[in-house]
Amino acid sequence: MSRPPGIEILPWLAMAGFASGCGMRMLDPLLPMVGAEFGVSIAAVSVVIATFSIAYGAGQIVVGPVGDRHGKLRVICLAVVLYAILTAATVLASSLSLMAALRALTGLAAGAIIPLALAWIGDTVAYENRQAVLGRFLTGMVMAQLLAGPAAGVVGEFFGWRAAFVLLGVLSFGCVVPLALRLGPDLWRRPEGPSPRGFGLSGFLNILRRKAGRRLLLAATLDGFLLFGGAFPFIGAFLIEDFHLSPAEAGLGVAGFGVGAFAYTRAAPWLVARLGEGGLVLAGGLLLAAIMLGFAVAPHWGVVAALQVIAGLAFFMFHGVLQARATEALPEARATAVSAFAMALFFGQSLGSLLFGAVIGRAGYPAGFILAAVLVAALSVWIKARLLRPGA
Repeated sequence: MSRPPGIEILPWLAMAGFASGCGMRMLDPLLPMVGAEFGVSIAAVSVVIATFSIAYGAGQIVVGPVGDRHGKLRVICLAVVLYAILTAATVLASSLSLMAALRALTGLAAGAIIPLALAWIGDTVAYENRQAVLGRFLTGMVMAQLLAGPAAGVVGEFFGWRAAFVLLGVLSFGCVVPLALRLGPDLWRRPEGPSPRGFGLSGFLNILRRKAGRRLLLAATLDGFLLFGGAFPFIGAFLIEDFHLSPAEAGLGVAGFGVGAFAYTRAAPWLVARLGEGGLVLAGGLLLAAIMLGFAVAPHWGVVAALQVIAGLAFFMFHGVLQARATEALPEARATAVSAFAMALFFGQSLGSLLFGAVIGRAGYPAGFILAAVLVAALSVWIKARLLRPGA
């Protein structure tokens, strides 16, 4: 029997995370193009973000327990293949409703990739070293933040938004091949031994029974509501509609987020050692609030682009701590715990994209950014005081 795969496969998992991350952010500069083709507003187009997020979150009910029982890496490989096929199939969408349905199916497949990879890292790496390793894994997602917007904007402007989905589908399938080859025969072997304790629905209930678990899931829901769904998805459209940039230019404008996030992946061990988890969350949250206020009053698109660099660093300072805590919420059924976290996160995102889409549609982009800024500042203070205090 071959040796079980260890941390040396992390780069291949990061590649899978890159493909999944591209699917989350590629629509940012394409929303106006999709709306124009289907004859609807930006607020109406935001349903394609919401359906992806709802399916991503709801699918965690199955993803976590299946990963715990059948092997996290095996399930990741299958999920990437399905994700690639469904992403490419979006080119067939002839209406906004059909596109939303395809995005929902894609969200189901995508939902198994990053949560199970995080859970596998939790199984493999001791907690005191986990922030650094999670930072390395997040390089894939960060590169998606850096490249997905600009690439989708350029491809969409010159070849249409549908071409961007075909390109991502091909890229996603290419990502899974090296991982499958590296796993070799282990790809087809079911993990030996009994199912883990806390497997299935009981695992979700175990988290909810714990006060710290409930607080973590609430924090994840609000994180998704205010950031994943509330502020970030609309920045590309903000640059296009308020500053009259092209989709390609808007994609480049949001790319700075990836630069700042990449800086986090390298600075994470130093930041944790200096600030601690509570200080990291508070500093990141307050910095994000200040940045979003800056978006609201920015006189020029260059200001928004520059603030995006700091936003990438601040976001992962804030979000990375919650993500690390999720990998330790239920060690006996880690995939189930991380799936519960992802379910809460993307449930929040789906609600945030709809609510903030409505706010922006009625009051404009600055109003949406100001609302998110105030609430993120309050959330960061609450997380430090209630979730991360000693003995919580």
